[in-house]
Amino acid sequence: MSNSLEITKDALNEFKEIQEYMALAKDENALKTYDRLKEKYLYLKALLNTAGVNLAEIDKIKE
Repeated sequence: MSNSLEITKDALNEFKEIQEYMALAKDENALKTYDRLKEKYLYLKALLNTAGVNLAEIDKIKE
């Protein structure tokens, strides 16, 4: 597997995990935790967009 494909795969896995944690933080009204997770979410979203990944189907947060 090429290095860029491996990086993209890891970023996708992290993106999915961050979205799950964001949903939990929102349900628990953990605002500080949600805000911190959102920073990483936006970073990963930018990285994946740069890599050409279409997030339309997998982005559950849509912020």
